[in-house]
Amino acid sequence: MLANPNIHPMEDLKRHLRLILDVIPPHTEIYYLDYPVHSNGGDLLIMKGTEAFFQDNQINVRARYSVLDCPLSLKVPQNITIVLHGGGNFGDLYPAHQKLRERIIAQHPNHRIVILPQTMFYKSDIELKKTAQVFNRHKDVHFFVRDTLSYEIASKEFQQTNVYLSPDMAHQLWPLKSKRQPNADILYFFRKDIEKTQNQVKYESASEANAVFKDWETLYNRVDRKIIRMITSRLKSGRGSNFARWLWYKYSDRMVHTAIKEFNKYKTIKTSRLHGHILACLLDQSNILLDNSYGKNSNYYNAWTQSNPVGRLESGETNTHNKQNGTFKGSGTVALSDGTAL
Repeated sequence: MLANPNIHPMEDLKRHLRLILDVIPPHTEIYYLDYPVHSNGGDLLIMKGTEAFFQDNQINVRARYSVLDCPLSLKVPQNITIVLHGGGNFGDLYPAHQKLRERIIAQHPNHRIVILPQTMFYKSDIELKKTAQVFNRHKDVHFFVRDTLSYEIASKEFQQTNVYLSPDMAHQLWPLKSKRQPNADILYFFRKDIEKTQNQVKYESASEANAVFKDWETLYNRVDRKIIRMITSRLKSGRGSNFARWLWYKYSDRMVHTAIKEFNKYKTIKTSRLHGHILACLLDQSNILLDNSYGKNSNYYNAWTQSNPVGRLESGETNTHNKQNGTFKGSGTVALSDGTAL
C-alpha cells in the first residue's frame, strides 16, 4: 500500500480503518464476539484497538462474548449487527475460533455480519471449501482481510461475501503515548509456538549469552497466569460471567501496559511476532521483522508497513504458498494450538 506522503505512515493506516464505517456506520448497535481471553498480547492489542474504534466512532456495543462463553444458540435481536474479532486465526490452525465464526454465520442468515481484519490460512483445501459453503449461504457477510493473499483467496472462494483489504485493528491505538528510556540495545521478541521458523532458530543458537529472548507468555508472571485461569474458568462455567468480563477488560489493560513497559527498555526490537512489529511501530521504535512459518508477517509488511522507516523486514527462508487455495507448503510439521495466533 502506498502511504500518503503528507502524514505519518501510522496515521495513514489508522485512517484506512475508516473503510469499516461503510458497513458499521456510527451509532450502529452491535454484538462483539470472539474477543480474546488469553495472554497473547497481539490479540489484546487488537481488542484494545477495536474497542477504541467503537468508542471513537460512537458504535454501541450491546453485548460481548468470547469463545469461552458464547452460547451455542446465541439469540441476537434483528436490528443488531454481529461483529467478529479480527486477528490471525481464520482457517484450520485454530479450530475453536473458526467453528464459532461459522456457527454464528449459519445461525443468523438475516443479520449483517462483519469480520474485522483477519489473515487467512488453511493447511487443507477441503477445510477451505467447507468454510466457503457456510459463507456462500449468507447474503450479508462483510469480511475484512489484512493482506493481498488473503484477499485473493477470500474473493475467489467466498463468492457471496463482500471482501475488503484493511490494516489491523491495533492501528486505531496510534499514537500510543509512552515514556521511552532504553537502557539496552535489542530485545529478541520471538514466537515459541507452531509458527516459528528455522531462521528464528538460527538467531537463538548464534546469539550471545546475555541476549534477551522473550515472547508474550514470558512477559507475565505466575500471579498473572493464575488470574487469567480464574477468569477463563468463570467465563466457561457461566458463574459471575459479567464480573469476569469486566475484570478481564481491566486486567488486560494492565497486560498491555506491561508489554509497552518491556519494549520501552530497548532501542530495537527484533521480532517474529506480527504484533511485536506493530507494537514497536505504534511506539515509533526501531524494529526488525522476521517472517513466521507461512508468510503472514511478510505479507502484512508488504501490504501496510513497508513505508514506515522505523521498521524493516529481514529476509529468511522462503515459504511457498499456493495462491489458488491458500495452503502452505513448508518443511516443518504444523500442529494445532490453543488459539493464541498472533
